[in-house]
Amino acid sequence: MVKFYKRENNELIEVKSLAKNDTLIKVVNPSSDETHMLSSLLNFDPDFINDSLDDEERARIEVDEDTILIILKVPIKNEKNEKIPYKTISLGIIIGVNYVLFATKYKIEFLEKMIEKNLLNPNKKSKMIFEVFFENSKLFLNYLKEINKKIDASEEELHNSMRNYELETLMYLEKSLVYFTTSLRSNEIMMEKLLRGKLLELYEEDQELLEDSLIENKQAIEVTNIYSNILSGMMDAYASVISNNLNIAMKVLTVVTIILQIPTIITSFYGMNVKLPLQESPLTYIGIISSSIIAMFLIFLLFKRKKWL
Repeated sequence: MVKFYKRENNELIEVKSLAKNDTLIKVVNPSSDETHMLSSLLNFDPDFINDSLDDEERARIEVDEDTILIILKVPIKNEKNEKIPYKTISLGIIIGVNYVLFATKYKIEFLEKMIEKNLLNPNKKSKMIFEVFFENSKLFLNYLKEINKKIDASEEELHNSMRNYELETLMYLEKSLVYFTTSLRSNEIMMEKLLRGKLLELYEEDQELLEDSLIENKQAIEVTNIYSNILSGMMDAYASVISNNLNIAMKVLTVVTIILQIPTIITSFYGMNVKLPLQESPLTYIGIISSSIIAMFLIFLLFKRKKWL
């Protein structure tokens, strides 16, 4: 899907083709024909778009004559794989003389909202790109808050758990944090390169916005590292808790089995087909039951005293 936008009367409106002045182009999961059409129309290497659709690409900057490619790593909710709740994808930003092109494999919600709310201005390329950086860093922090809530919810369930489900949930959250850490660090390197270099024209306002984006990105890295450390320690601790809970349950079942064996043993003696003491007495049955109960109670007290229960 390819859409063209231009700024007119302080509004971002959709147009049918490339405008003469600065144009914003949004490309989502394009076909090979669309990729070829755009690369021919705008005179850039088609690999610029192909790289933007590759989720394994790291954040980076590439320059080819008058065209600049910026790969930004963006977090998304992983709807196709419920086990791993979050992952990162690549957002390609291709900057030409009279256009800025956003290319991605999936729709990016915050980018769609920025377009709907007229927050993007292709006439101010640097500012528009840095605003996208800033919103992306904020999105990382928002998803980290959601991950923290999921960690807390799993922690409550783990206290009394003997299953692996809760540990598996934490394991997949940890995998999401690994994606976040790798992507945030590569985003940081890319933004620092933009801040140091002369690839984009930076006005004072643009530089401040880029610095703010870097600060948000660094904060997201720190938060991700904190949650990763907490999660790693928690998984180790609660693996032991689950094992301990299972041991306690097995110990209780063993004690119950031993106690229930006592009346079985006593009554089995009086089930033998031989002459036994007091077998003619009508009170023998009551005696057997009473002695069984007393023996069971004494064994229970012994286990309690040894703190096996």
